[in-house]
Amino acid sequence: MRPTSATAAACFCLPLLFLASPWVQAQKDSGQLSNVRTEYAQVLRVEPVYQTLRAYAMEQRCDNPAEATGVAQTNRNCRPTRVEREFQRPVAYDVDYIHRGVKYRSRLPIDPGKRLKVRISVTPDLLPAEKR
Repeated sequence: MRPTSATAAACFCLPLLFLASPWVQAQKDSGQLSNVRTEYAQVLRVEPVYQTLRAYAMEQRCDNPAEATGVAQTNRNCRPTRVEREFQRPVAYDVDYIHRGVKYRSRLPIDPGKRLKVRISVTPDLLPAEKR
């Protein structure tokens, strides 16, 4: 017997109605459905990771330093010179923290401060049927 389009639509929509039910939403909100919760870890050390940037500018360089300041305007021997400058900016932070007696290290995009919110997830470690 071939299913009709109405039967197919009911088979497709029924699971969606179940997932949208208030009971399922309450389970998701309480963390029971996904087995995930958040806790706080104590931050031990934060070390910035820097990116070095180079910028180039043109400056006037004179043979006589007094000429550069404009004191002696006669016989100027100045020429434009390319000058390189380096800048460093933090792009990440290596963070050492401790949670429930275990030390961890993570690279984070921001400095977390004294406490770091961590996500705890529990999943069963099941062996395949042939290895039980």
